[in-house]
Amino acid sequence: MAQYPDLKDKGVVITGGASGIGLATAERFAREGARVVIFDVNAEALEHVAEAHPDFAGALKVDVSSPEEVQRGFEEAEKLAGSVDVLVANAGISVRSPFVDISWEQWRQVMGINLDGIFLCAREAARRMIPRKEGVILMTASTNGTEGHPFYADYNASKAGVILLCKTMALELAPRIRVNAVCPGYVLTPMQKAEYTPEMLEATNQKIPMKRHAAPEEVAGLFAFLASSEAAYITGAEIPIDGGETAGLA
Repeated sequence: MAQYPDLKDKGVVITGGASGIGLATAERFAREGARVVIFDVNAEALEHVAEAHPDFAGALKVDVSSPEEVQRGFEEAEKLAGSVDVLVANAGISVRSPFVDISWEQWRQVMGINLDGIFLCAREAARRMIPRKEGVILMTASTNGTEGHPFYADYNASKAGVILLCKTMALELAPRIRVNAVCPGYVLTPMQKAEYTPEMLEATNQKIPMKRHAAPEEVAGLFAFLASSEAAYITGAEIPIDGGETAGLA
């Protein structure tokens, strides 16, 4: 059921939209009546999602680390959705590695998707929003971008960069365009399940005050709120959604 009527018929681009937080967010915006176009690099997953979601306006294969593909993707998304009113820059990867074992290739891949990709997509979105003097740009950062976490040096650095990119963009693009970063803690996504054994997941749950991982749909709900007029005075914010995980950290 729609909760934010002003999202109806908005053109929404969601990157990393074929699974996890991205897919849950795409489904939420579609329920709100938005014209949703998802980007993902996984062609097979895109095909499955497109078949399951005829309510989406489009599903495009886009490598967000490629300036050429991002530009092409936004041009096509604009045609499919009619406009780009909201961007949810969500695509990201992580690889669990000790710092000394991170190869240059891995470092560049993580940065290329997690930080360069958000920059490229946000720039394309902003260039379309500025002439219209309205729009919302949302980014998936992480609590890993605010505190150190072992074995994720590249991921942590990329997410810290996302947060400062968000704040800087918010200052430059105000008052017409709002920019915010959502900082999930532990979310039960396919990426998380691939990196953690069931025993590791349960051990992590016990360290979280809420004693569980977030569901992707809970993060999607926050994105929908932030895109709506209910959040009209929120910009430049880094908003944790982590079950209280960082509440006790200095």
